[in-house]
Amino acid sequence: MKCFFTFLTLFMFIATGFSQTKSETAVADAVENLRKALVNADRASLDKLTAAELSYGHSNGKVETKAEFVEALTSGASDFVKIDLTEQTIKIVDKTALVRHRLSADTNNDGKPGTVNLYILLVWQKQKGDWKLLARQAVRVL
Repeated sequence: MKCFFTFLTLFMFIATGFSQTKSETAVADAVENLRKALVNADRASLDKLTAAELSYGHSNGKVETKAEFVEALTSGASDFVKIDLTEQTIKIVDKTALVRHRLSADTNNDGKPGTVNLYILLVWQKQKGDWKLLARQAVRVL
């Protein structure tokens, strides 16, 4: 019986270590909502999820403001057909969340089909109770 309780206690300790906090879950939800908004080129969702001060960095070195980022997606200049996110980690420090993941996507930028395979760093900031994307930087997977 003592072994059972020891095992149960150890199991609960390990399981708790792998579960997300409420804030991490909220950030993960924001990331998923951003993924959907990117694929759907949804102007209202993109506006809601991003901070006014957004700095959106691409793997080619181009950096866009919020207005430029939203316009590129909604005009079709940048078009995500499908996005898969893997290897995601979330680290929260006060009102800032650092999210890293691998992004694999099918694109159709300016009508030209393509694929991308990137490592992404997202910086989210809690503003008035909501997580807003403040910065994004991408690098190509070699």
